[in-house]
Amino acid sequence: MFYNNIDPTLLRIGPLEVRYYGIIYALGFILAYFFITYLAKQRDLELTKENTLDLLFYLVIGTIIGARIFEVLIYNPAYYLQNPMNILAIWHGGLSFHGGLVGATISTIIYCRKRKIPFYDIADIAVIPLAFGLFLGRIANFINGELVGRITDLPWCVKFKNHEGCRHPSQLYESLKNLIIFSTLWTIKDKKLKKGTLFWAFVIMYSTLRFAIEFVRAPDPQIGFILGLTMGQWLNIVMFIIGVFFFTRINMQESKQPDNKQSQN
Repeated sequence: MFYNNIDPTLLRIGPLEVRYYGIIYALGFILAYFFITYLAKQRDLELTKENTLDLLFYLVIGTIIGARIFEVLIYNPAYYLQNPMNILAIWHGGLSFHGGLVGATISTIIYCRKRKIPFYDIADIAVIPLAFGLFLGRIANFINGELVGRITDLPWCVKFKNHEGCRHPSQLYESLKNLIIFSTLWTIKDKKLKKGTLFWAFVIMYSTLRFAIEFVRAPDPQIGFILGLTMGQWLNIVMFIIGVFFFTRINMQESKQPDNKQSQN
């Protein structure tokens, strides 16, 4: 058994708190800048450093808005109907990954249309730092003692503050899952793949592995189980179906005609 007594605050200066969570997420976006710059150059994409910073701005805004909308409308609508002023209080937590992915995708489409860049040219390289950022982000969740696993008696279980019983460190399982996805994408990125393959491969891998991990992750207390599955599992089922559909469509369609004649949007 491990007792998670980690103080989520690294530094306090008067009323100001510097938390590991914020540092890790800031680090994730900094690394994303270098990843995207490197991969764009490797693929001969006309993406300047200024363009990359612009893209990251779109991604940050889209991710936050999408993640918050899903949290409000899908995960906790009753609470926010009673407390509408808290909808904007994202510093209190409550950001959905699935909503963040939808928001990031939409913002990337908008960015690509503005810059007249094929969507998959950006999406295929953006999911690589995304997977690495999620690897770091789940470690931040573990430090915060949030999104805990279900109660277990396994020898590596963790006792979290303010949570009953010893639990699966599901945050670390998810962190490992994201590292596996990152490693897979990084390994196959130089292969001759159809455009869009990396993006939809990420969607398929994430939804499949996350669905499995949800069996040891505690369900959202305000929702519980829906027909025996968590809300996250239902969203992953939808995510998986969409991913398989577009992955298959891209590879079947592009196998019939040259890549340079294929629309990337």
